[in-house]
Amino acid sequence: MLEKVFHQPVIETTRFDLRPVRASDTGLIEMYTSDLRVSRNTSSIPHPLPPGLVEAFVTRVNAPDRVEDAWVMDGTRMGGGEVMGVISLKRVDHGHSEIGYWVAPSFWNTGIASEAVAALIGANPLGCQTIYATVHQGNAASARVLTNCGFCYLGDAETFCVAQGAKVPTWTYSRKQH
Repeated sequence: MLEKVFHQPVIETTRFDLRPVRASDTGLIEMYTSDLRVSRNTSSIPHPLPPGLVEAFVTRVNAPDRVEDAWVMDGTRMGGGEVMGVISLKRVDHGHSEIGYWVAPSFWNTGIASEAVAALIGANPLGCQTIYATVHQGNAASARVLTNCGFCYLGDAETFCVAQGAKVPTWTYSRKQH
């Protein structure tokens, strides 16, 4: 049985805030996830992006009975972009979640993903014992983010990538929380 959903906190980092996704984020999330460079590195974002998909995502991650909490990487506090990416924790079992994230291409190679992952695991808002992650083997940058944030390699697998319309090889990682 999955744990009960509680209030989702805002998590501050040096350069941006991780805040819950809002309906007003829909346009920017849609713009960024419509980019094949973003969708092809995820398993679940299709390309082309169908109408209504982002609205459904926003509704789902704000529902009281949600199994996934999502945060926008919001840099407005420091004069940055309002939506620089999204990071989420999906409950897979009691005390165990899977982390997922994407960053808008204009913010790639700036350390945004590493800072977001480190902040989220540091805050541990779901009280996780273990956090898992899966990245496509063609996405070495995301693999480095995970290993730099203390994730350990578990093994190879494969998943279906909706944007690529094919199975892709993946690396699986885990991180035990203290």
